[in-house]
Amino acid sequence: MATGSPRTFGRTDGVPAARTVRRSRRVTGAAALVLTASMALSGCFGSVSDTDGGGGGDFADDGCTSVVVATSSEKVNMLDALAVAFKESPEAEALDECATVRPINVSSGEATRILTAGGDWPDENPRRWPTMWSPASTVWTDRVAAAASASLVGEPESFTRTPVVFGVPETMARALGWPDAEIGIADLERLCTDPDGWASVGKPIWGSFKISKTNPNTSTTGLSAILMQSYEAAGKSADLTAADVAAAADFSRAFEECVIHYGDTTGKVLTTLYDETQNGTGGSGYVSAVALEETSLLNYNQGNPDSHTVQPGETLTPPKEKLAAVYPSGGSMWSDNPVTVLGAPWVTDVQRTAGEAFAAFLQTEAAQRILPEYGFRPLDDGVPLGDLFTEEFGVDPAGPAVTLPKPGVDVVSAAIDQWTQIRKPSSVLEVIDISGSMDDPIGDGRSKLDGAIEGAQATLDHFRGTDEVGVWAFTTEVESPEGENIIVVREVSPLASDLESLNTSLNDLRFATREGTPLYDAVSLAYDKMLERAEPGRINAIVLLSDGQDTDSTMSLDSLVAKIGQSAREGGDDAPVRIFPIAYGEGADTGALQRIAEATGGQWFDASDATKIDLVFASVINNF
Repeated sequence: MATGSPRTFGRTDGVPAARTVRRSRRVTGAAALVLTASMALSGCFGSVSDTDGGGGGDFADDGCTSVVVATSSEKVNMLDALAVAFKESPEAEALDECATVRPINVSSGEATRILTAGGDWPDENPRRWPTMWSPASTVWTDRVAAAASASLVGEPESFTRTPVVFGVPETMARALGWPDAEIGIADLERLCTDPDGWASVGKPIWGSFKISKTNPNTSTTGLSAILMQSYEAAGKSADLTAADVAAAADFSRAFEECVIHYGDTTGKVLTTLYDETQNGTGGSGYVSAVALEETSLLNYNQGNPDSHTVQPGETLTPPKEKLAAVYPSGGSMWSDNPVTVLGAPWVTDVQRTAGEAFAAFLQTEAAQRILPEYGFRPLDDGVPLGDLFTEEFGVDPAGPAVTLPKPGVDVVSAAIDQWTQIRKPSSVLEVIDISGSMDDPIGDGRSKLDGAIEGAQATLDHFRGTDEVGVWAFTTEVESPEGENIIVVREVSPLASDLESLNTSLNDLRFATREGTPLYDAVSLAYDKMLERAEPGRINAIVLLSDGQDTDSTMSLDSLVAKIGQSAREGGDDAPVRIFPIAYGEGADTGALQRIAEATGGQWFDASDATKIDLVFASVINNF
């Protein structure tokens, strides 16, 4: 979108804008876990950020100083608009030379990992290395300051905020007494642990109570949620300590037990919920409550579940059932959205000066008035919230009643470490296509099979010894006790201390027979296996990687989808098996893989740029 293009996302008159966006079923911005993956998958460069129309994600040289802002995905739309407004601001006019602000999408947790690790920014093009950083919370800048150096994160200053809430489908929220009743995290925990689930509040047809949360290692909402749990268990609204976190372990563990699966962004979960809602299933079988930021809920209720950059000509269709924002009665943490100029060696003096000017502009009334149009609350109390912040869009402008302060770095670290131990256990079968096309090169000196093996190996450290992990491979002309066309690399069983031998077994796939692609038959066998052994209290999942079209199955796609869809509906409530396909390379059948994911309430991932398979694999594994 060129500078000066009309904005299509905001609304200022109380009437939903007529939008003409393609409602892509593809999850744009889905891989915000990692910088390069997010650049490849999201296309979130926006107005002044991509004036050359793409160019492999490069920026057009407009003769001005380029100020790249690494920002969490939900702010890309807003920062695009702020970048345009900055061009005409006194702060910009006072510069010796013009400056162009260019937002890029990178998750707060991943940016924290990159900055803490030291070295250069991991992007092959230095033109995309950030001058500024705007994570969702100062929790992340504090962690970098403590783990690396305070000078690296400069002087962060918040410019907008949004509270962390629980988004509940409106019908379900009203069954809990919304909007009049006070609903606390302890109430949600009781629904989680009550074997009657929704029946305990008179809605037995809805089954068990299910929560979705993101991975706190990469996501601000995931981190805020576990801290809010500790506050609730401690009965505190301030002064949370590491000892409080430790004492809350049993409460938080019970809360985690009703998590459907984790993830790196709420956008993936919201997109799945949106698609189920629009397709007439209502979404109640998928999730009952989603921990998310208020701004993400507002995006969802306008028809933008993944908070992607809205392009000219898009049409956003609001969901058939909106999400209601439940502000926990015990209090909410806020994402305070700082912005700072990085003290990194690649930031030039001219860029630093321009970045400081943009940061100053963000504090002005002119900038603050833009924020509510994008679902963010201004810091300036004199700026009206506007018509988005109403019950019509599921929110309460007066909420939350209680603000929970950000605890110290030691408390945050204790909460993340605790989550690693108490998170819901998983049982995951990785099913890898090893057909002949997997010998094709991917452009970085590796074959597709090399990339798949290394991606799988790199994520094994994520699993605990008590998590169950299995690996199958599929092609024609092979056989195993599990069936024709299947190679069993490892049966699904507790990982324990088996990491080294599993790495060796994965390497052995390089020498395996590679023939046809019996994709649907392999999925059917894997699903039967996992459904047979699925247990309540675990995340039961299949990670499916394929680089092509089915060529050799006896089962059709329609028959497969009917089979796994029926199983998911009948008796899958207590121990569902969800499939997470990775569409690997340009030849992968994305339509089929998406249908397979949707039939089981899973999510599909786009690795059409095969060189990014390691990063996409990491994003997938964050669900467990």
